[in-house]
Amino acid sequence: MKIGELAKKTDCSVQTIRYYEKEQLLCTTQRSDGNFRLYDEAAVEQLLFIKHCRNLDLSLSEIRQLLTLKRSPGAQCDQVNRMMDTHIQQVETRIQELVQLREHLKSLRRSCSSERTIEQCGILQTLTTNQHQKR
Repeated sequence: MKIGELAKKTDCSVQTIRYYEKEQLLCTTQRSDGNFRLYDEAAVEQLLFIKHCRNLDLSLSEIRQLLTLKRSPGAQCDQVNRMMDTHIQQVETRIQELVQLREHLKSLRRSCSSERTIEQCGILQTLTTNQHQKR
């Protein structure tokens, strides 16, 4: 199948498919007589695997490692487990940072009421004060 059909089958843009090829996550082995890239069902499966990994917010480097590990089906999965443990910790850290951000935004929002004018806006005053303090 050509790249357009692969894109439709996997709900992935042509540009993204080409990007994954450039990053050597997705391989094309065949070309048509007209020099079009040709893909098979293995490419569909691999692209869906990559998409699933991306949906889990795995980096391209992590996906590359997982694809390499997948080619050694008899090996132990301890490397995969360590990678997931590290990724889980990164997600936990981001969640904590996002919770702090939410609290900061809520605090900022409480600094202004709808009855104020722009000149009296507590949010803008706080943001302006913080901007001057960072110089």
